[in-house]
Amino acid sequence: YPWGYDSDNGPDQWHKNYPFAKGRHQSPIEINNKEVHYDSSLLPWFASYDPGSAKTILNNGKTCRVVFDDSFDRSVLRGGPLPEVYRLRQLHFHWGSSDDHGSEHVVNGVRYAGELHLIHWNPKYSNYLDARRRTDGIAVLAIFLQVGETPKPEMKRILEEINAIKTKGKNVPFPNFDPSILFPKSHDYWTYHGSLTTPPCEECVTWIILREPIVVSSDQMAKLRSLSKNAEDEPDHPLVDNWRPTQPRYFRMVSASF
Repeated sequence: YPWGYDSDNGPDQWHKNYPFAKGRHQSPIEINNKEVHYDSSLLPWFASYDPGSAKTILNNGKTCRVVFDDSFDRSVLRGGPLPEVYRLRQLHFHWGSSDDHGSEHVVNGVRYAGELHLIHWNPKYSNYLDARRRTDGIAVLAIFLQVGETPKPEMKRILEEINAIKTKGKNVPFPNFDPSILFPKSHDYWTYHGSLTTPPCEECVTWIILREPIVVSSDQMAKLRSLSKNAEDEPDHPLVDNWRPTQPRYFRMVSASF
C-alpha cells in the first residue's frame, strides 16, 4: 500500500493498511528525564564500520538513504544494550520544513531540526526481512541534528551528492564512506524497545538514541529540503516533514547510560 507523510496517506492513516502501527511498542516516543531510568549495567556501544561497504546514495521519495553491503559482518554495531553484533544495512534522515522541527524523537519537549538513523540487523536471522519479524531483529542508532554556528564538516560528503539525486528514484554510487565520522563526541545514550518509524512499523527495534546532537547549518538543512518526493517527469514537490509524530510510551522503560 502506498504510504507517505501527507494528510491522505500520512502517519494517522498508516494503521488502516499496517496494523502494527497501532501496537503498544511503537516509535518514536518523547524521552522525558523524569521518566528515564539510569541503568548502571548498560555497557558502552562500539561501531566498527568498513568504508568499503558503502555502496549507493539514493532518493526513494521518502528520504535520502545511503546503502551498505550487509552480506557479511563488514560494518557492525555491538555492545550497549545489544546482546549480539548487528550489521549496518543503511542510514537515512528525517527532517522538517523549517529548522525548528524535523526529528522523530523528542527530548524533554525539544524537537530537533532532524534525525539520522543508522539501521542494523541481527545476522543470527537469515536476512533483513526475517530480522524485522523478531523482537531482537533490528538495532537503530539515532543521532539528532541541531542547527548551529559550527556545522560538522563530515555532513558535506553526503550533501554533495544531493544534486545528483534530486528526484525520486535517483541513485548514484557512494563509495568509501565511514558513517562513524558523523558521531558526536559523547557516546551517552538512551535505549528502549520500539518499532521502525515507517510502515509496516514492526516492533523489532532496540533503539540507541545519542544524547549529544551533531551540529548542522541552516544551509545544510535547506539542502535536504531541496530534494523532491516526485520523479523527474512529475511536478516538483519538496521532500519535507518526513517524520512520524511521537507515539504513546505505555508501560515501556526508557533507560539511560548516563
